[in-house]
Amino acid sequence: MIAIVDYQAGNLPSVQRAFKEIGYDSVITSNPSEIIKAEKVIFPGVGAAGKAMESLKKKSIDKALKQVVKQGKGLLGICLGAQIILEKSSENDTLCLGIIPGQAKKLLLKKDFKIPHMGWNQVRQEKYHPIFNNIPDQTNFYFVHSYYPAVSTENTLGTTEYGIVFPSVIIKDNVIAVQFHVEKSGFFGLKLLENFMAMEF
Repeated sequence: MIAIVDYQAGNLPSVQRAFKEIGYDSVITSNPSEIIKAEKVIFPGVGAAGKAMESLKKKSIDKALKQVVKQGKGLLGICLGAQIILEKSSENDTLCLGIIPGQAKKLLLKKDFKIPHMGWNQVRQEKYHPIFNNIPDQTNFYFVHSYYPAVSTENTLGTTEYGIVFPSVIIKDNVIAVQFHVEKSGFFGLKLLENFMAMEF
């Protein structure tokens, strides 16, 4: 079973439809035991880090996610999910899950660049990884965000340039996270989901 984590932070049915399109059933759940029992866990989200962390802690989902990681199961973070798996977010000065070392930082750009960063942009593949199988380097994915995951090069698989170059695909062991919306990224967004599902952790 694939668990899509529900913590009142996003349009989860669109993520579920993306999995259905590539042939996988999934369940949208806020039940910690269901999350822990899942084969793989999808952690999407939009919105503010502070409110998201409040919701995760209130339902003990934060502990469930850490248990999933400890068990070595695949966890995929999407958009806000790629930020609050870090140690801290500068949004609301929020302490986050601490699953991947790093901090979510605000995009501070020249006036030529609109915030939030919204629309299609390229992802440069910084190193080989199965998550990129059959996805050409510099493929465009769909972004909507004002913060980004600031992590080390060790934890960076892909980068994107928008005023600055920032990590847009990050990793630590069995955890992969993307700043863009795979469910809104067309053919190659679905291909990335297929690659994640094909991976053994």
